[in-house]
Amino acid sequence: MAAEVVCDSPLAGESACPTWVVSTAQTELLRFTTAGSVDDGKSTLIGRLLYDSKGVYEDQLASVRKATRNLTTDGLDLSLLTDGLRAEREQGITIDVAYRYFATPKRKFIIADTPGHEQYTRNMATGASTANLAIILIDARYGVLPQSRRHAYIATLLGIPRLVVTINKMDLTEYREDVFTAIRDEFTAFAAQLGTRDYCFIPISALKGDNVVQPSQRMRWYSGPTLLEHLESVPIARDHNLTDMRFPVQYVIRPDLDFRGFAGQVASGVIRRGDAVTVLPSGRTSRVKSIVTWDGDLEEAFAPMSVTVCLEDEIDISRGDLLAHAANLPHSGRRFESTLVWMNEKPLEPHRPYLLKQTTQMVQARVREIRHRVDINTLGHQRAGQLLLNEIGVVSVEAQRPVFFDAYRKNRATGGFILIDPITNETLGAGMIIGPDTWRPSGPVTPAERLARIGHRPYVVRLANTDQETARRIERHLFDQGYLVHLIEQPEHLAQAVRTAFAAGLVSLLRGTAAEDAGAFEAGVPAGQLLTLDRLQFEDDAALFHALLATLASGAAGNIPLTDGAGI
Repeated sequence: MAAEVVCDSPLAGESACPTWVVSTAQTELLRFTTAGSVDDGKSTLIGRLLYDSKGVYEDQLASVRKATRNLTTDGLDLSLLTDGLRAEREQGITIDVAYRYFATPKRKFIIADTPGHEQYTRNMATGASTANLAIILIDARYGVLPQSRRHAYIATLLGIPRLVVTINKMDLTEYREDVFTAIRDEFTAFAAQLGTRDYCFIPISALKGDNVVQPSQRMRWYSGPTLLEHLESVPIARDHNLTDMRFPVQYVIRPDLDFRGFAGQVASGVIRRGDAVTVLPSGRTSRVKSIVTWDGDLEEAFAPMSVTVCLEDEIDISRGDLLAHAANLPHSGRRFESTLVWMNEKPLEPHRPYLLKQTTQMVQARVREIRHRVDINTLGHQRAGQLLLNEIGVVSVEAQRPVFFDAYRKNRATGGFILIDPITNETLGAGMIIGPDTWRPSGPVTPAERLARIGHRPYVVRLANTDQETARRIERHLFDQGYLVHLIEQPEHLAQAVRTAFAAGLVSLLRGTAAEDAGAFEAGVPAGQLLTLDRLQFEDDAALFHALLATLASGAAGNIPLTDGAGI
């Protein structure tokens, strides 16, 4: 049975227990995931880790012994410690992601046992999304299989900084060094294609316990650490990005008139009292007045701490906004390129509307284009019109309003997102942002793109009998209402000036002689977008302006959809 801390003595409650609690709270936490092909022994390996590190209770062991059916396990099938679903135990496979927790004096661990079947690739991606390390299991009898490559690729794709390749079932190959060496060389060649540098190889037998917790006496040719020794010693302090401060606002705390704080988790970087910060998307700047927690104010907070930040200035900030240092801002844009793991039975099709959740904000978005699909076995690129369940591709995404992001390899917190079905609320895909979408198809900017960007149709407005001061006031009022407007008074080439402004999508105001020479440009302007207003027909300038504004609004674009072109 696992050790249990009991405080019996009168002094224990004041000294022993607090010391143990403090030391436990300060022990480093390592999250890791296991992955590999079917029947490579992932669940057995985790069961062996839990069993040999004394992380299993007696009632759990009794339940496992009662459920054991595999005669090769000497009456204790350790895989059943994690394979909890009935279907998993009946079939001897992992289906869902199982999380297990254990600790040693050196470190605490959270394990994500993920399935090996190709049809459950999405489950593997879910379990790996927060891991510091991935254990890739390879059956020593079969070598590197396609599913082993798939999981290594996904682990690298999800930004897991280090891999441990464990060659399992060495007992079935008589613990031969040449088997281990051949698999090591094959995987090393594949890892070079992935660009992975931090990886190591450990020969083990999860069933017999060789090199899992205790060193193997049957593989004396291996001089490296056991799996547990490696897990306890691998450095993870630098896994968090402590350079780029990103603080997504999750909730605004306003208990009374004297307090206004912005609660959230520091996604990356360090935020300190007195720091100058920029609020996105407004661009307003302020300084950090205080960093508030339940235990009192802090001088600084760093990822992944959850705190409440108060600013010196009253700024309109809501959920989904982002605080960042003014000298180190994230990318801001509506379009970006991303690697996408598709996780739904309904295929991904370009131009369908989705909800995009990134940090604490939710925006409407759609996939504009599938650049290519990735062949997991060769890492080659294939042309594709859609992505099916468990397929991975590189896509161009366009959001309805700007999002604030970093490349996923630089910052997992602000570089990751999910796509959600707006009707069923299902999670459809998980994306890793590569960077801003700078690639554009060739071709001219279309009128539809200009319409979507500007938000209103172009017009030519002839202001008859209107003086210069009135015309300029109308130009100012229209500009303040959000129209791109330009007053044309005495151009050298009237027809060319009007047609150019019209093609650019502007509202052109003509007065004086320019308003009277209609024949010079009527042929290039549709009748519905050529307006004539006579100042003498209106009571005052305000009436003229409101009549013009009503006419423009009746033909304006209203809610502009996302563009069909590539000019944004």
